[in-house]
Amino acid sequence: MNTSPRIIMGIDPGTNRMGYGVLEVLGRNKLRAVVIGDIEMTKMKDPYEKLRYIFNRVLSLVDEYKPDEVALESPFFGENVQSMLKLGRAQGVAMAAALCRGHKVFEYAPRRVKQAITGNGGAAKEQVAAMLKSMLGVEYNPKRLDATDGLAVALCHYFETSSPIPHQTVAVKRGRAKSSSWESFVAGNPNRVVEESKTKKKIVK
Repeated sequence: MNTSPRIIMGIDPGTNRMGYGVLEVLGRNKLRAVVIGDIEMTKMKDPYEKLRYIFNRVLSLVDEYKPDEVALESPFFGENVQSMLKLGRAQGVAMAAALCRGHKVFEYAPRRVKQAITGNGGAAKEQVAAMLKSMLGVEYNPKRLDATDGLAVALCHYFETSSPIPHQTVAVKRGRAKSSSWESFVAGNPNRVVEESKTKKKIVK
């Protein structure tokens, strides 16, 4: 029987800040937030320098935490085409860094991540962070919510792949998937919620 912990890294891509979080799954229903943090790029002006920095930092993170899977939030489709293009590039570079180390990569839409964590696809960043604090005991900086968003992506992936109800997950080069919710998870797993909420606090890096 394999008793090794399952490590999931979540990444919330961005061109000024890229949030990340690492989730450790111990056994069937024990979760621990290993680390949350963000990659700061607000002072960098050259967009290509930012992409190189993202690539190198993600490489460093996956080398340090050695995740079994890497989950990324897919770009939000809005009216600003230039912003979408920049965000898509940032996501692609982060994805390439994980793939070049041989890690499995998955994508989740922003609304899907929020739905999985809070039960509301339109939830604010603050609501997502508050739910993560309640569930995982994570302390966070309210001015640096990209970090908790990164952890939320990792937790969303955990819910999607561990639910007793089969869900189609999104792996790179695969098609679209169904969404699931924190509400449905709670309804089907009331015993897990209590145990997961008792995990220890982690410090934001």
